[in-house]
Formats: sequence, C-alpha cells, structure tokens
Amino acid sequence: MESLHAILPAMQKPSPILHLQRRDPSRNMARFYCLSLESSLFGDAVLVREWGRIGTLGRRRLDLYATAAQAQDALRRLAASKVRRGYSSVG
Repeated sequence: MESLHAILPAMQKPSPILHLQRRDPSRNMARFYCLSLESSLFGDAVLVREWGRIGTLGRRRLDLYATAAQAQDALRRLAASKVRRGYSSVG
C-alpha cells in the first residue's frame, strides 16, 4: 500500500494563523477572530476566516481567490479592519 506522502506530494502546509481577540468586561464582550491562508484541492488560494465568542467553536467562512497575492491582500485588509475595531493580536 502506498504511503500518504507518495500519493499527495504537492500538498502544502497551511500558513500560520493570525489570532486576534477583543475583550471588554464592562460590555460582557469576549470575541476571537482567526485568519489563515491555505490552498484548495483545485489550486485556488483560500482565506479561512473563523470568529465567535471565546470559548465557543464560532463560525467559519472560506473565501476563494485566483491567486495567493489576492488572498494575502484580503487578509491584510481584514486584519487592519479588525485592529481598527479594537482587536489585538494574541501570541
């Protein structure tokens, strides 16, 4: 039986995940937002967005882009938007 590495030699490692948090005890707010870049089985660049209340599974959304550069640009825009709204980087 062939090994998994022989069958899928071109599989890339996912990019590091950007973890953001926003906490405001006076408003009972504890949120997270995670962004990462991956590639799909068809070669598209995928921006993975996960968000929700800290301690829950939250929600997940996959945005497909034709190139990695477009996905990276979208990641930068989203991260900047979240920082403007009060999120800060974790870890």
